[in-house]
Amino acid sequence: MEGWSNERAAEVFPMVLDGFWVVLQVTAVAATIAVLVGLAVAITEQVSSPWVRRPLSGVMQFIRNTPLLVQLLLVWAATSYYINPDWSAFIVGSAVLGVHYSSYTSESFRAGIEAIPQGQWEASTALSLPAHRTWFAVILPQMMRRSTAAVANWLIAMFKEVPALFAIGVLEMISQVDKYLGQTYSGAVEGYTIAGLLFLAASYPVAVAMRRLENRLAKSNF
Repeated sequence: MEGWSNERAAEVFPMVLDGFWVVLQVTAVAATIAVLVGLAVAITEQVSSPWVRRPLSGVMQFIRNTPLLVQLLLVWAATSYYINPDWSAFIVGSAVLGVHYSSYTSESFRAGIEAIPQGQWEASTALSLPAHRTWFAVILPQMMRRSTAAVANWLIAMFKEVPALFAIGVLEMISQVDKYLGQTYSGAVEGYTIAGLLFLAASYPVAVAMRRLENRLAKSNF
């Protein structure tokens, strides 16, 4: 294997950086989906009848227990064949990644809801608070305090899963490195090292910020 070359590193860096911006965009879209869908699922499982709760739980279990790569390929093939072959790999990949991780965030949100003392629910009932007021003023603020750390960990894990989207043609960092290798037959050490450092540079500060947020929420009174 060839050793490190500053010249090759300088050549591959712009391509890896282009892929890095794609990773950030995918992460932003997928994280939004993961949080919103996960929260909707957690609340629905709390307030719905068994006829809704059980099928929904089964769907989430299926998503959580099947590989992300299989889901990507299956949805990409289905959308290309049955819906629209021109659909962007970015859209499909971001959606699949977000829904896949919503199956994990929903569990974190559910655990946060179930950790709220029963007395909080009883007090809301005694005060005749409407359901939306109970959720938005009493339950959700406390749930977020309990769930923030777990959800943040899932989103960081999701960020590191973005390279799986190479399978459907999304030109993220690893795909860009592979593209460079196909053109020059060299640069693997430089390309993968730069990609790894960019992943670290993006994920570590977020992890530290989330830990500080967790500590701050733990000390709050709401």
